[in-house]
Order: sequence, then C-alpha cells, then structure tokens
Amino acid sequence: MIDIHGIMNCIPHRYPFLLLDRVVEMVPKKRIVAIKNVTINEQFFQGHFPGAPVMPGVLIIEAMAQAGAVLILSDVEDRASKLVLFTGIDDARFRQAVVPGDQLRFTLEVLHLRPRACKIKGIAEVDGKKVAEAVILSAMVDRP
Repeated sequence: MIDIHGIMNCIPHRYPFLLLDRVVEMVPKKRIVAIKNVTINEQFFQGHFPGAPVMPGVLIIEAMAQAGAVLILSDVEDRASKLVLFTGIDDARFRQAVVPGDQLRFTLEVLHLRPRACKIKGIAEVDGKKVAEAVILSAMVDRP
C-alpha cells in the first residue's frame, strides 16, 4: 500500500488537483488499484451542480490518469525530473453519477508500455459497480 505521502512523492499533483488518497495494490509495470474518497468539500461541487453535486467525468478520468502515472513513475529512478502527460483518451464511458460520500476505486492495467509511452485501461467503481472506464494514452517527458 502507498499512502498519500507516497503518492505525493511519485507525482507532482497537489491540492486541489491531487485526486487520489491511497494505493491499495500495485504490481509494477502491470496493474494498480487506487482509492479516492469523494467528499462534499471538493471545490468542484460548488458549481457542479449547486443543490445536486456530481463529480465531473473529466475529473474521474484525470484521477485514473494520476493512478496510471503513479504506476509508471513508481519504477523510475529519476521520477522527480519526469512528468506523465495525456496523449489521448479512448473509449471513455460514464455509467453512473459519482456523488459526495462515494469511494471511487480505480483499477488500471497496462496494455502497452514503452520507455516513454504507455496505454492503460482504467475502470472506476463505486460499491463494486462500474461508474466509468477509459483507455488512457500517456507520454513520459522531462520536466521543464
């Protein structure tokens, strides 16, 4: 397991854009399972939507990508000098609204991995039900 401090050592994201709380399982270069506890205190709920808060789908995909970045960067020795950037999102589907009080569980599996690029299939679940899925393409680049 990797706690929030370990996640922050792996990826550069910080509040309010760090969208993971814990990694509960990881097989390097193959698979990761991560958790995001969704609370009413999230900034995006102020406007999405007042009186009927729903987590934006794009942020669910971003959280998947952050989990994928943790998976990819965890095995990189000089990860502090690297960034993992989106290069594409394929087959994204949203099946159920994510609301305050939900716990998102992200499971990502590597489909293809090269030294500077990867393709990962991600699934987001709440209470064992699939709420979103996507194939995420990313590139690892040097930080400016």
